[in-house]
Amino acid sequence: MLREDTDFTPVLTERLRLRRSVLDDAEAIATYRSNPVVSRYQGWDRTDADSIRADLAMMASRAPGEPGWVQFTVEVRETGALIGDVGLSPADEPDVVKIGYTIAPEYQGLGYATEAVNALIAYAFDSLGADVVRAYASALNLPSHRVAERVGMRLVERFEGVHDGHVWQGVRFELRRDER
Repeated sequence: MLREDTDFTPVLTERLRLRRSVLDDAEAIATYRSNPVVSRYQGWDRTDADSIRADLAMMASRAPGEPGWVQFTVEVRETGALIGDVGLSPADEPDVVKIGYTIAPEYQGLGYATEAVNALIAYAFDSLGADVVRAYASALNLPSHRVAERVGMRLVERFEGVHDGHVWQGVRFELRRDER
């Protein structure tokens, strides 16, 4: 059974800090999520700052491990620059956590996504007690696939979905606790 982390403290890596996202992050998050380079592979219906602010307000009272998504802002420790966000949510299956990750285009290709996702996976296993960590992506989002592969996840499913009348192809990556 997943644990709820009611005493969350920021997760630190060599270069990054993953902290709970706050309302003041909405403008920066909206800027990169609205960028066509980012949004073409994402499933968000609303990427404007007001919608993101509303989503963050809804998540604010939720502890990691409780049902529903929780977002973490990814900052560069040395400068405090907000460079992306990652999130997690318990899946509909016991002891499975879903994760998502987005890095602003100007910070992509520098290993930040891999570092942040590695930290998020370790947090899901070690702090929440997950047995499986799962990530979904567009089948066309090859950079996202590479991040999943670099952190040890393996491709376990290809599938087809329909959103607003449009058919799209997706993939599911997973990492099991005993595969770490």
